[in-house]
Amino acid sequence: MSHYLKPGHLAVRLNSTIGWLARRGISVAGSADLAVRGRKSGEWRHVPVNPMNFANGRYLVSARGNSEWVRNMRAAGGGELRVGRRIRPFTAVEIPPAETPALLRAYLQRWGREVRSYFGEITADSTDEQLLAAAPHHPVFRITES
Repeated sequence: MSHYLKPGHLAVRLNSTIGWLARRGISVAGSADLAVRGRKSGEWRHVPVNPMNFANGRYLVSARGNSEWVRNMRAAGGGELRVGRRIRPFTAVEIPPAETPALLRAYLQRWGREVRSYFGEITADSTDEQLLAAAPHHPVFRITES
């Protein structure tokens, strides 16, 4: 589970802009600002995410892999989604990789163009076996708003 694709300089700037917009009430393609407590510092950490509704649930997918927000989420067990002044606290449960292929397919159908470089050859049209093989590299959390 050590897979992680570090963002380049351009991606850092783009994510900063998308997060800044979300904190001011402008959601780009459904994005929100994820706030989660740091596992070491206890301070709020922010990153833009694409929350996804699927089969009567809401999910967060880490396209980049075992990122800092993923490790913080595992430790904190929840956080907040923010768009402007609307702050939604939530709890989070990580979904086992064996149960995530359908979620990854839905995520790729929705945001595949934006995240294709993080998934390699995997697309929304990939087989279930291919998605299952990729699943350990892309943690998924089911979130429940408090």
